[in-house]
Amino acid sequence: MTTMTYREALRSAMRDALKQDPRVFLMGEDIGLYGGAFAVTHGLIEEFGPERVRDTPLSESIFVGAGIGAALNGMRPIVEIMTVNFSMLAMDQVLNNAATLRYMSGGQFHVPLVVRMATGGGRQLGAQHSHSLEGWYAHIPGIRVLAPATVTDARGMLLAALQQLDPVFIFEHATLYPIEDDIDEHAGPADIDHAVVRRTGSDVTLVTYGGSLGKTLDAAAALAEDGIAAEVIDLRTLRPLDITTILESVARTHRAVVVDEAWRTGSLAAEVSAQIMEGAFNALDWPVVRVCGAEVPAPYAKHMEDAALPQAATIVRTVQEMFA
Repeated sequence: MTTMTYREALRSAMRDALKQDPRVFLMGEDIGLYGGAFAVTHGLIEEFGPERVRDTPLSESIFVGAGIGAALNGMRPIVEIMTVNFSMLAMDQVLNNAATLRYMSGGQFHVPLVVRMATGGGRQLGAQHSHSLEGWYAHIPGIRVLAPATVTDARGMLLAALQQLDPVFIFEHATLYPIEDDIDEHAGPADIDHAVVRRTGSDVTLVTYGGSLGKTLDAAAALAEDGIAAEVIDLRTLRPLDITTILESVARTHRAVVVDEAWRTGSLAAEVSAQIMEGAFNALDWPVVRVCGAEVPAPYAKHMEDAALPQAATIVRTVQEMFA
């Protein structure tokens, strides 16, 4: 076992992929000489050279499009977009090309592209660097959407993404980059088809992913002191959604809370809530409740940003109201 950070786990996966497969290369803004905006690719250009670790112009549409073209021609590109907000500049390439080419070609072409980007708030970086927009991507057929929440998943899910024939988008909550854990650096790809129960419980199901997992686990621990046993589900993969694991949990607990840092309206939390209502309505003793981010552009000031994001205390109060 090796102790490493979330960012080091991602780097470890990319280093292994670069060593083992000559088709793999990296591209993105400042990923080479600078080492990446979040230091994920630090040192890789010295190890593999500028042909394999390519700095690009500040044009998301261009370098995502180039990644699509490379994937169509047999390469295995890993494209880094600095933050999820900037990925909107490449949405035409994502929606109208990466997600559709296999279908529009009748299966003649595949796009084995991996796109990584930082997402989420909590770092006081203002409204252009702090939103959680992965639910928008989870709306698009033709791509797979991953949100690793642990150090182990950061490495294993990236390795699994590189085995896919269709585009995979990996959303890395930026507050997770410095967290540490012991992992097996020789472990292979992770399961990217199923959610994981991170804590078992019998009274309420808490469904979350990414940067909200730690807060949700903290809330579950606090609820246990209050005599409420909360089960915590980490979605891990947002598309395709593993609704079976969720419904099995709700059948045991009869209550569900969905924790999602994104805005409430039109959110992934709304989709999970709807599927629980459709698939487990008769098992519910209480309506599904959502704990989401405030519907405002992400504030800059820390006290305002904290108030706008789901917090462990908010989750605890929400669950306690179910049992009042």
